Amino acid sequence: MNLPPLGGPQRKMTRRLAAVVLGSQAPVVLFGAVGARALADASGHGAATTYLWVGVGLAVACALVAGLLRTPVGVSLGWLVQVATLLCGFVVPVMVVIGVIFGGLWWVALAQGVRLDDMTEAYLREHPNEA
Repeated sequence: MNLPPLGGPQRKMTRRLAAVVLGSQAPVVLFGAVGARALADASGHGAATTYLWVGVGLAVACALVAGLLRTPVGVSLGWLVQVATLLCGFVVPVMVVIGVIFGGLWWVALAQGVRLDDMTEAYLREHPNEA
């Protein structure tokens, strides 16, 4: 398997697969934020509202970065979102599992997207009349 890109603009299939991962990640992160708020409220911790707003911000960042994948910084921001999701495990431990799952999906989406883009270009070179 190819190593996934760390940054730079990506081609069509890579962007699509990465956007699907981020789009799927946004509601999961949002539900994690609601859970963090509820846990903090139940334990009497004073940061319940902060947990909620940070989680909402991360969910919105997932959606925004999915739209920014056409730009040179899109993939780099996507990696930052993956790290931030993993770091949410300090507040809600199950978010470590979520971070690992979505980080793995992000890795696969980028690596396989590059492979699919290469295969598409090779096919179009061999069959120029089908473009």
